[in-house]
Amino acid sequence: MSAETYMITSPLMGTFYSAPAPGEKSFVEVGQRVNSDEVVCVIESMKIFTELKADQPGTVTQIMVENEDVVMKNQALIEIKI
Repeated sequence: MSAETYMITSPLMGTFYSAPAPGEKSFVEVGQRVNSDEVVCVIESMKIFTELKADQPGTVTQIMVENEDVVMKNQALIEIKI
């Protein structure tokens, strides 16, 4: 990660979902441009779904986890180049 990128991390332990529902298109893909406050993934914990949003506009450079992976609190999920 460089000064021109930032990382979206998980705020809690849970299951990472790359799409709003099974079979639907992913929120983001590598190379995709995102806007500030755009939903990039969802973390589910104890049947509560938390949307994670981009902090600022940029381009997705890396997605570190797969759909339905269990993630830990503060785990890096998505890297975005500003």
